[in-house]
Amino acid sequence: MGKFMYGTPATSVEFDDRTLAHLKVVIIAKLRRGESFTFTWANTPESGGGHNSIWLNPSVPLQFEFYGSKDPLLNRTWLEELVRLTNTPAGLHVVPEPPEVANVATPAVKSALKPTATQGTKLHGAR
Repeated sequence: MGKFMYGTPATSVEFDDRTLAHLKVVIIAKLRRGESFTFTWANTPESGGGHNSIWLNPSVPLQFEFYGSKDPLLNRTWLEELVRLTNTPAGLHVVPEPPEVANVATPAVKSALKPTATQGTKLHGAR
């Protein structure tokens, strides 16, 4: 289980490494463009259930901590769905991983995942 940490003092949320790797690509792609958005996650039953939402902003400290030592392969179809969600009123939230489909990214998704001139985005398993 990896951790997503945001703010000072940090809000810390655990996600499995695979999910966290996908969230990292989407969140970093949006924030490096200066785009803010809502991120919502469900609380575990042990922590009382319910859900939390935060407003992600490029000026707030952010950290991704992974338990495993290897980067998981990324599912482009899942990345595209997560990017699409960041542009909705409900914002980003974790949805089940879909089967990967041939690269059929929409222009908005291609733009969000496209590397900038100073920073590349490596998509493992991308076609």
